Amino acid sequence: MGTEFIDNVSSSHHEYHDHEKEIDAGALFVLKSKGSWVHCGYHLSTSIVAPPLLSLPFAFASLGWWGGILCLVIGALVTFYSYNLLSMVLEHHAHLGHRHLRFRDMANNILGPRWGRYYVGPIQFMVCYGAVIGSTLLGGQCMKAIYLLLNPNGAMKLYQFVVIFGGLMLILAQMPSFHSLRHINLISLLLCLAYSACATAGSIYIGNSSKGPDKDYSISNDKETRIFGVFNAIAIIATTFGNGIIPEIQATIAPPVKGKMFKGLCICYAMLSTTFFSVAISGYWAFGNQAEGLILSNFTQNGHNLVPKSFILITNVFTILQLSAVAVVYLQPTNEVLERTFADAKSSEFSTRNVIPRLISRSISVIISTTIAAMLPFFGDINAVIGAFGFLPLDFVLPVIFFNLTFKPSKKKPTYWLNMAIAVFFSVLGVIAAVAAVRQISLDAKTYRLFANV
Repeated sequence: MGTEFIDNVSSSHHEYHDHEKEIDAGALFVLKSKGSWVHCGYHLSTSIVAPPLLSLPFAFASLGWWGGILCLVIGALVTFYSYNLLSMVLEHHAHLGHRHLRFRDMANNILGPRWGRYYVGPIQFMVCYGAVIGSTLLGGQCMKAIYLLLNPNGAMKLYQFVVIFGGLMLILAQMPSFHSLRHINLISLLLCLAYSACATAGSIYIGNSSKGPDKDYSISNDKETRIFGVFNAIAIIATTFGNGIIPEIQATIAPPVKGKMFKGLCICYAMLSTTFFSVAISGYWAFGNQAEGLILSNFTQNGHNLVPKSFILITNVFTILQLSAVAVVYLQPTNEVLERTFADAKSSEFSTRNVIPRLISRSISVIISTTIAAMLPFFGDINAVIGAFGFLPLDFVLPVIFFNLTFKPSKKKPTYWLNMAIAVFFSVLGVIAAVAAVRQISLDAKTYRLFANV
């Protein structure tokens, strides 16, 4: 009786998806399936290997050498494993003739419509839009760093730079589809290698010179600070590995999809291993527990540059350019919802009927994200909460649950128990990391001011 009910529910889901596929402008225009596995590698690299990796030395400061390296290795192994499981589930459904193009479609089909509508859909939107706001804020901060480098007594405020970065985003947001970002994401991949190399070289240079701070790798003696610091650092690392849009990236691959995502993930994780470990280890080695939230901030101390001015300038330029690509990638789920709501699938993608609503809706979306970034320069603290509530379930917990529910591995097999262990462990970790992040907000709240010039 139970299986019959499940079959009926899933068949009604399939009919619903097939019907949706015929008329859905979001899937038709934004999530075009035209890309190769190489393009998929570019998209994955831009969404995961992004400027938040410059916070890794700061996370190491709370974890120490062994804790930091262990967390990085576990994060890499678990996410590579869970992203592959997610890809296998998507391939399985595509093979059955029901290709899912969105995370919430998967949740609808595997967990039931309520999970897609009230849980997966909202947290994915929150994570992705949070990443857009965070990238815009970070872009503004890097622009301000360049401005102060060239004009130390300049009067321009942070929110003005955030607005300038928002202007760049307004233009890039009009790229019609995820697939159309492939060339931008190739450049983004090269930019990421460039600023990671700069961050690593700068750290090694300062660490070897007499200009750098005394190296101190001790962790806080206060027990409460130490425990919450560890969980906050884990939330930072989880967010750095976070993606949240694996189904949407797989949706850009031209059929047949089998095996292509794995190759794309191999490109991405080759990049990730090169950049994450080099930046984290060199940054922590050079600055110890004085590593700042963004390692580039350590290159200037008490108004003095510890590396040549032109070096800081070029590293910030690389970072700003890649941040714009990262923000556009994370805008795609929002664009897909806007397209589905306002576009007409029966008209041409570039007809006046579709271009005008696209231009207006995407511009409003970018204006809102830029305004929030300018108003809340402490958004980094909020992003830690979003990471704990969003990235941990989407990237660590749901993929293993989807796999177990789709393929139903025997309870005698280690795969089943490994997946359950990952789901339970990272669910608990998510709750604790959220508490640690909320505590950090309460500690920092006294310094918060709207449009603050930090």
